[in-house]
Amino acid sequence: MARFQGIIPYLVTPLDAEGRIEAGVLGALCGDLIAAGVHGLTPLGSTGEFAYLDEAQKRATVDAVVAAAAGRVPVLPGVASTAIRGAVAQARACRAAGADGIVLILDAYFPLTESEVERYFLSVADATDLPIILYTNPNFQRADLSVASIARLARHPNIVGIKDASTNTGRLLSIMNRVGGDLDVFAASSHIAASVMMLGGKGWFAGPACVIPRECLALYRLCREERWGEAVALQKRVWAFNEVFARYNLAACVKAALNLQGYAVGDPVPPQSPASPEARAAIAVALADVAGTGADAAP
Repeated sequence: MARFQGIIPYLVTPLDAEGRIEAGVLGALCGDLIAAGVHGLTPLGSTGEFAYLDEAQKRATVDAVVAAAAGRVPVLPGVASTAIRGAVAQARACRAAGADGIVLILDAYFPLTESEVERYFLSVADATDLPIILYTNPNFQRADLSVASIARLARHPNIVGIKDASTNTGRLLSIMNRVGGDLDVFAASSHIAASVMMLGGKGWFAGPACVIPRECLALYRLCREERWGEAVALQKRVWAFNEVFARYNLAACVKAALNLQGYAVGDPVPPQSPASPEARAAIAVALADVAGTGADAAP
């Protein structure tokens, strides 16, 4: 079963006024990210506004990214549903499109028991031969995975990793102690990437890596070389860019930043609003600050 590592950007989903995927724009962004050195691509994550897309848009997005990657880096689309049937259908569509794996999260409406949550993930894992990265994000989920559940899920041969967005290093240590080498652990939050790598993590699924891939890659290299002081210093610089996202809508900010860089990715899906003039000004300043300091810190 394939395993993954490194910097894997969460891609935006460029749409035209009629809601059609702008495959050319997405392809250009993917090509530039691959040229910068990223280790994989993930469409249909939070940055990709998966919750606002219909199934046809999701399929078109995955098709565009797989075509753009052309086998140069693995493509790991996000799969999310409230029902097993929906998640299985998405996973199979990703497999048919040529994806290399999936990042699997549970959307929940009614409260679920621990066994029901596990059943969702295991059912998808049984239904596909793609390697699966579990995704837990307690800020947005009604049903999170406990450490005990993660340890049980790790026994499934198709479940190879976990992206934990709890930002709780104690929880991450508990996961690592329980699963050993059965699951690769990935950072999901920009202020904790160096810490996760120091604990033994394999990389970082990063929305900001769409916009500042070279700085994110430099941070990863510093961690791999165990140059922790330099890694922490660079993470602090990169975090200043992420602080802008803490004040404004995530998708709107990433899309506005990419628009400033010349990628016509459009605005976020309504009812979300585009970045305000105030937000765009803050994004421009943050981009200039990162560009001025990140290059100096890169090895």
